[in-house]
Amino acid sequence: MARSVRIEYAGAFYHVMARGNCRQAIFKDEEDRRRFVQTLGEACAMTGWRVHAWVLLSNHYHLMVETPEANLVAGMQWLQNTLTRRFNVRHRAWGRVFGDRYKAVLVEGGQRFYYETLMDYIHLNPLRARLVRVTKGKGLLDYRWSSLAMGYALPPRKRAPWLAASEGLDAFGFPDTIAGRWRMVERLERRALEEGNARAGVVAISGEVDARCSHLRRGWYWGSQNFAEKMLKLARKTLGRAKSRAYRGVAVRRAHGLERAEEWLREGLAAAGLNEQELGATPGSDPRKVALARLLWRGTTVSQVWLAQRLAMRSAANVSQQLRRVGTQRLKGNVPKSLGSFLERAMGQN
Repeated sequence: MARSVRIEYAGAFYHVMARGNCRQAIFKDEEDRRRFVQTLGEACAMTGWRVHAWVLLSNHYHLMVETPEANLVAGMQWLQNTLTRRFNVRHRAWGRVFGDRYKAVLVEGGQRFYYETLMDYIHLNPLRARLVRVTKGKGLLDYRWSSLAMGYALPPRKRAPWLAASEGLDAFGFPDTIAGRWRMVERLERRALEEGNARAGVVAISGEVDARCSHLRRGWYWGSQNFAEKMLKLARKTLGRAKSRAYRGVAVRRAHGLERAEEWLREGLAAAGLNEQELGATPGSDPRKVALARLLWRGTTVSQVWLAQRLAMRSAANVSQQLRRVGTQRLKGNVPKSLGSFLERAMGQN
């Protein structure tokens, strides 16, 4: 069966879901969950994504993602591949961690009904999974691994910078204060009591609605009929383009991708006192090369193959090895002051 086209555009909202291979667990313990949140944050720094809601279950996750740039595919490719590699290294495993292709439902994020219902659906997932039961004295905040407990219930200074919690609170008419955040939690728990654990947050779709419309489990869009027609027009334009190598790489050549990487590489080499002709004669373990590789790996969506080629570091495996070996403090102590200043300035732009 042919895969459905991914529709990307600046300012898009998506409901992203991915399950473990053969529905197996993708989180074996708390450390796996902590690493997922850390990796998601890195992906947001690379792509400029803003996450409005997220939740981690044992064998799958849900995200509500806003993409200020049209780069969902590039970001998800990096996220899923990095999560797989880190999971396998930690558990001494091999092979696929995630099952079929991740699902990305387009969402009419500018409309309050669709925005709010999706956020509730995500935050009430632990109830449907019977991880908490509000009827037995447990609250939603007793389940830690969601943006509700790790974001919406916290003051701004304690939240991840990529979580758009203030916007989420505002959508429901709640101020970003102690009282407003508590009202957000209370509203969700009232809904859970009214609807019951199994149905909490589930949206009923009438038979008159377009069958392609998602009910937050299946379908390809969540929004009005007018929104669907606009998305179909975008899909037709995408399908009508030539599938050349240049077209396939378009998502990566965004400000957070290849364009930014080339700019940083050019400025970084100048700050390091290197030119491209000298790279081949400079060892792959040179602190200046490793410092630049680390910046580009963390701040853009370029691959380690690209880094190996552009920095003359022999292979992607060598790049990976060097990045694992060198910590932040050691990097700062082994690079010229001008390069150190450039690295701090560049990462401050993310």
